[in-house]
Amino acid sequence: MNNALASMLGICKKAGHAVIGTEQVCDAIRKNQGRVKLAAVACDASENTKKKLSDKCAYYGIKLIFLPLTTAELGAAMGKSSASAAVGITDVGLAEAVMKKATNTSEEGE
Repeated sequence: MNNALASMLGICKKAGHAVIGTEQVCDAIRKNQGRVKLAAVACDASENTKKKLSDKCAYYGIKLIFLPLTTAELGAAMGKSSASAAVGITDVGLAEAVMKKATNTSEEGE
């Protein structure tokens, strides 16, 4: 169902332009201001995780999207054996591609 989006996220990881995990994304946003171009959160992430990333992105002016992927699907897309609630994309072009895929996927699901 979300194969195109999952594939695009996998490409980001393989290209070395993905920061995986809530704490890692928050640290990358805070420490490397301007490096993270897009933060993406799984649809079933905890409210605490969503708020934490939302606040961090708002403060540093980083685009935040909520993916139509569960934490398990996001973890699998990133090549992890465990669930991942968030990913940060560090390349502008790849960030735009992920946003486009996420938008297209959510529109198809409606």
